[in-house]
Amino acid sequence: MIEPTAKVHPGAEIGTGVRIGAYSVIGDQVQIADHCVIGPHVVIKGPTRIGEATRISQFSSIGDDPQDKKYQGEAASFLEIGSNNVIREFCSINRGTAQGGGVTRVGNDNWIMAYVHIAHDCQVGNNTVFANNTTLAGHVLIDDFAILGGFTGVHQFCRVGCHSISAIASIIVKDVPPYLMISGNTAKPNGLNRVGLRRNGFSDDSVDALRKAYRIVYREGLLLKDALKKIDSLADANEEVACFTRFIKESERGIIR
Repeated sequence: MIEPTAKVHPGAEIGTGVRIGAYSVIGDQVQIADHCVIGPHVVIKGPTRIGEATRISQFSSIGDDPQDKKYQGEAASFLEIGSNNVIREFCSINRGTAQGGGVTRVGNDNWIMAYVHIAHDCQVGNNTVFANNTTLAGHVLIDDFAILGGFTGVHQFCRVGCHSISAIASIIVKDVPPYLMISGNTAKPNGLNRVGLRRNGFSDDSVDALRKAYRIVYREGLLLKDALKKIDSLADANEEVACFTRFIKESERGIIR
């Protein structure tokens, strides 16, 4: 299942049923779990671990050194990619730095389209979608079920909340609370991601509660601290609103508004 022109380092660990395409290069300290498919002309550098049934398309660069001037070749630099991911053509995912915890992580069941870049120390959850040319700077957090439209750029140290969605060419420079639709340069909120919420099984009651919370935070002209006080009762009664308010309270960078 390994093409004769592929080069696999003796220190790499290759699972059962793995396919490695022509002219791909698999480096030392690379672990590829069972049933992965590595396309032609892919370069994977270690230390990198890739979970089961992940597919990586041609011309991708996985696990290369962090693009960070502080990185000086230290050993504590890893990349962990989970299971059942699709990583399309020309993607680049870098390892972590000691200053950022040492590990870049990508979870499970993510759909990562062509020309996506995921920089050092990023933490990507599960079931996300990155459309073509999405770019994450270092230390970015992407929560589960987030969708980033094509050419979206995320500034370093930003967090994008679960079940949020960005429009094409959005530039994110502050944290994006969960469940929002956003767009623009710089990105601004455009309401709730109602279609995505319903597709993912959120009840009408939860969507209505989130709509009320959104209106209080984004439409009533209140100071953020006053808006959070006003939605405390909604948060007590609804877990999704509680998640929304908890995200805002935990934000260190500040939220888009």
